[in-house]
Amino acid sequence: MLSQLRNLFDEPRPLDPPARTRWDMAVVAVLWLFAVVGAAFEPEVVWRPLAGPLAVLLVTLLLWRRAHPLTILLVTFGLQTLVDVISYPVADGTTLLGASFIAGLMTNYAVWRWGSGREAAVGTGFVLACHVLTDLVAGQLSPWETPLNALIWLFAAAVGLIMRYQASLRDQRIDEARLQERHQLARELHDTVAHHVSAITIQAQAGQALAAQRPEAAVEVLATIEESAARTLTDMRRMVTVLRDADAGQLDPQPGLTQVAGLATTSGLPVEVELHGDLDDLSPAVEASLFRMAQEAVTNARRHARHATRVSLRIEGTPDEVRLLVSDDGDLPVPTGSPSGFGLVGMAERAAMLGGTLVAHPGRDRGWLVEVVLPRDGGPQ
Repeated sequence: MLSQLRNLFDEPRPLDPPARTRWDMAVVAVLWLFAVVGAAFEPEVVWRPLAGPLAVLLVTLLLWRRAHPLTILLVTFGLQTLVDVISYPVADGTTLLGASFIAGLMTNYAVWRWGSGREAAVGTGFVLACHVLTDLVAGQLSPWETPLNALIWLFAAAVGLIMRYQASLRDQRIDEARLQERHQLARELHDTVAHHVSAITIQAQAGQALAAQRPEAAVEVLATIEESAARTLTDMRRMVTVLRDADAGQLDPQPGLTQVAGLATTSGLPVEVELHGDLDDLSPAVEASLFRMAQEAVTNARRHARHATRVSLRIEGTPDEVRLLVSDDGDLPVPTGSPSGFGLVGMAERAAMLGGTLVAHPGRDRGWLVEVVLPRDGGPQ
């Protein structure tokens, strides 16, 4: 237990908190209105000319709650507590409006969601101290009521902590998906290198046999060996780049464009497969990746495309690159706010490792579109 608490205390801030959005502005605008109405009509509120502007200020500070969670919490609770400590003895009442209360809950949530472990601990201690001080000054300090009221603030902190670890778990799963895709690509590159080395061995043996009888033919064989060796070195460098596991080798045949047509015959939605352009002499790693990404995109369409009747798969080759387009005619996706799966994460990682790009977005009229562009040679070395 102590080690877990120590780990929590040493937890750093989450990386790259979300930037301010229009939804943040909308929430603040609603709370502004709530503050104005509360200042006019909420009962048991004293110093209304001060309570209203104070609530507006505390609500406005919410715009910086992700970037500076502890600072915003200290200012929010410090100001409210200071004003209440002054108001209770003089006017026998609180300046706490409903909008100020909500702002306090949100800042308490934010310090656990976006702050470091130390900031969260300091913030929670400060909140509880302010709560006890206010109750003490107001004469409402009770061994039963005060802890129960404090549970409200601890509940907001608990929600922030839960959301923090859910996001952390999702980040870990994304990293695992990327690593798995790197390992898969490395296995395929391993097969490619093995193929090149076998070809070099055969060519070298043929060159030895021809050297005595036809020296000019042996020179041609040497040129072929040089080309194969250069390609082998390229794939070996790429394989090291993707950090292949020592025990990740497989003996399964490496898939390619010849297997793409088979996606049309698998069960599920009908798949229209089209191959166009120059698709000869592609890098084996590019061929295998095209198949893997086409397979993943088709699987996603069959699982998630609502009311779809078909899936379209098109691969087009040009002198410099090869393009994969997968689309369906299902209903446009409905935003749910829930995180997407990890298939696209792995596809994007594979495309990036080969020097390409992946874009996935709703279609213009219907369905979902996945577009992948890869260089023919497998990208920069």
